[in-house]
Amino acid sequence: MDSVVRPDLRASLARALGRVLRTGGRGGTSLPGKLMLRMDPEAIARLAAALPRGSVVISATNGKTTTAAFTAAILDAAGIATVHNVAGANMAGGIASALLNRSADAELGVFEVDEFWLKSVVASLSPRVLLLGNLFRDQLDRYGELETIGERWASLIATLPSKLVLNADDPLIADLGRDHADTLYFGIEDPAVASTAGLAHASDSKRCRRCGAAYAYAHVYIAHLGVYSCPGCGGRRPTPLVSAHDIRLDGLRGASFELRTALGATKVRVSLPGLYNVYNALAAAALAVALQIEPATIAAGLAAAAPVFGRGERIKLGEHELAILLIKNPAGANEVLRLLGAQDGSHDVLGILNDGIADGRDVSWIWDADFETLAPRVRHATCSGTRAAELALRLKYAGVPTKRISVTAELAPALREALERSEGELYALPTYTAMLALRELLTRAGQAQSSWARR
Repeated sequence: MDSVVRPDLRASLARALGRVLRTGGRGGTSLPGKLMLRMDPEAIARLAAALPRGSVVISATNGKTTTAAFTAAILDAAGIATVHNVAGANMAGGIASALLNRSADAELGVFEVDEFWLKSVVASLSPRVLLLGNLFRDQLDRYGELETIGERWASLIATLPSKLVLNADDPLIADLGRDHADTLYFGIEDPAVASTAGLAHASDSKRCRRCGAAYAYAHVYIAHLGVYSCPGCGGRRPTPLVSAHDIRLDGLRGASFELRTALGATKVRVSLPGLYNVYNALAAAALAVALQIEPATIAAGLAAAAPVFGRGERIKLGEHELAILLIKNPAGANEVLRLLGAQDGSHDVLGILNDGIADGRDVSWIWDADFETLAPRVRHATCSGTRAAELALRLKYAGVPTKRISVTAELAPALREALERSEGELYALPTYTAMLALRELLTRAGQAQSSWARR
């Protein structure tokens, strides 16, 4: 009898802790799950086993939170109730917390998972589908080089019975599925949106994982994502069975494209901007195809999806509008900078650079980010965060005149000063912990919805 009751008692205690944390204004997205795992190390597997339709897992360096949100929106359009770590708590504690708080009608788990936690979490969840979106250089002090993560993922995939959904345009990701029996590839098929400059200097996976030869690219879309082949061993980009064609980028207002799948084709419109969000939407669409969801339902779900907190989110602050665009590594930052640099007029910017553990202690990556793309458009840049002065120096060397740069390390006065200088729209470019701090500041002031609220 004790063995039957004890798991319920443990779960009740962990849920009670979550309620206390949320009542006190904290998210409670990881700590209840951590407590549960301390009491019951098999909690994730036990709780996930109760989901009638099982789970799907999403991992990537960039875009996994948005891809998971797109996926949840598609499933909602399909009438499938989900449990989803909506606040982006993507390590074991966050997954366990989400499962603890799932609604009674939840059928399918949608979990984004941190790159280095993937192997252990997948072992517990036994997902139906594993989606791998990309690998970019990020937090080298925590994760090491891309090859380190790639080898960990390769050892996981070698024994994994799940269906794989992989980005054909990322050479390292695509190669992981070449020997797997059940792999669905997605990718962009539109040379019109390819970079005219070729590979950026900060691109990462430039050499073949099999033979070490430098890839030859026919088209480059983002960083090292594109259409490639290896002149050394003859390896090449797999043909994507889920693809985006006729892409139209509508500035900061969103994007549209034609989605082609084995189940049919449809027009797709998303409210999130940039080519990187086309990739996120395409990844979610491919995962949905793997679940046999029809293209029309996929399009409806993607159209209904709202920006995830801090990732293209827009917040009205009196007569001003604040757009929050997360930057955390060279590849992601370059896409945001390219997006803003392409907008007409001059821009007011609040850059917030932190060096917390979740950001990576080493912030030298900002020197690989192409702030030169944005510099001619900057009306004024307010630099904040624990490494505010270093960000100001980077902007100076990018070409922003020093008279247009100010440094205010503390976030609240920096936001106030940036809004006072702004002529209408303010673009916040925070790193991860800075984004959370900015949203917490806005939430306390009643100007934004809590990051922990389900969308």
